[in-house]
Amino acid sequence: MREMKDSGIEWIGNVPKIWSLKPIRALFDEVTEKNFLGTCSNALKFTYGSIVRKHNFDADADDYVASTILNYTVVEPGTIMLNGLNLNFDFVSQRIGLVKEKGVITSAYMAFKPNEKQLIDSEFATYLFKAYDGCKAFHNMGGGVRKILNFNEFKKYYIPLPDLNEQQHIVDLLDTQCSEIDATAEDIQKEISLLEEYKKSVITEAVTKGLNPAAEMKDSGIEWIGQIPKDWKVVRLEFLSWVRARLGWKGLKADEYVDEGYPFLSAFNIQDSKIKWEPLNFITKERFDESPEIMLACGDVLLLKDGAGVGKCARIDSLPKGDSTVNSSLAVITCFDNLNYRYLYYSFNSSFFSNLINLKLNGMGVPHLTQEELRKFIVLLPCVKEQQQIADYLDFKCSEIDTLIADKKRQLDILADYKKSLIYEYVTGKKEVPVNE
Repeated sequence: MREMKDSGIEWIGNVPKIWSLKPIRALFDEVTEKNFLGTCSNALKFTYGSIVRKHNFDADADDYVASTILNYTVVEPGTIMLNGLNLNFDFVSQRIGLVKEKGVITSAYMAFKPNEKQLIDSEFATYLFKAYDGCKAFHNMGGGVRKILNFNEFKKYYIPLPDLNEQQHIVDLLDTQCSEIDATAEDIQKEISLLEEYKKSVITEAVTKGLNPAAEMKDSGIEWIGQIPKDWKVVRLEFLSWVRARLGWKGLKADEYVDEGYPFLSAFNIQDSKIKWEPLNFITKERFDESPEIMLACGDVLLLKDGAGVGKCARIDSLPKGDSTVNSSLAVITCFDNLNYRYLYYSFNSSFFSNLINLKLNGMGVPHLTQEELRKFIVLLPCVKEQQQIADYLDFKCSEIDTLIADKKRQLDILADYKKSLIYEYVTGKKEVPVNE
């Protein structure tokens, strides 16, 4: 076992004695070249930890291009990108990436590359900074309330550095092992997708055909639905529920949020068709009292009507945080006596409803559903007793499927943790790459 020494970096601890410790400023140059001539139109961004194309603009397209992409930073292959914004937010799960193709990036990203001394390999540095990211080391670097990190601050920090030969051995090993982990994770994600598709098909079958395979059927009059049980009705939502939403909050701004108050749900709080009560924004009693019509109650259904993810929904089975409300992106739907709220919730989660949404939004630039449009959506309506039976069946069946999905997601979490640990152990020298003589 090789001799170790204290790195002086708290989260790293000991590193091999033969490794050096160098400041980032001695190893990297910041990339600052702007796209003023518009020679590059390939805009890049992070998506789930990978750098992908955000847009490929036509440089002559319109004034929007002139005011945006011409001010982007040009990056070449081998450049390292770091998302240095909002370091307080843990949901930014991947802040580091290596550029593989020439492109341009917004000011949300810091870009840097090895300087002319070439003491560090870009691929090794990417793995090293992924270890920083995994240990949340970046969280302590940024300044200001929003914890923003820029290169002038970043370059002050020291990193452990093996020689270039060992860097390459570490990169080769991590490339191989991380690829294997990623392939396994991809297979598990495919299994999750299949389970989610199966769940949607179970829901769609129940809310369009019912639970009795021997039921007499009739034509629904809707091409992609076909036959529905003979005693079911096709009814507009406006005749079955009270649909409403707040059109703005009289200029409510984020700086009005308070540490304690009334929960103010947004699209972010709807995940996997359920309400996630953490994290939350809170508003004052005065603001809460302004809109009694959207104060939530058990039995309400929430539907996202604006922006990406239009049609996402959740139901209010309980109010664990007490009296709560929603922002203007969410519609609140309260069912009348002839509509079971759990049945409506499952109707919203069916392919039937997805098709209605897609037809309405086809060709629309910014997705948006008005309250009037929502009220005109149709519901396939059995009697209340049958609605209850369908909702009970789907609660049970979907719970079984959700348990399987949750188990698969735990497997993904275990793999992600293992990958983080593997990277950390090698880039900090805790483990030595075996070299075949």
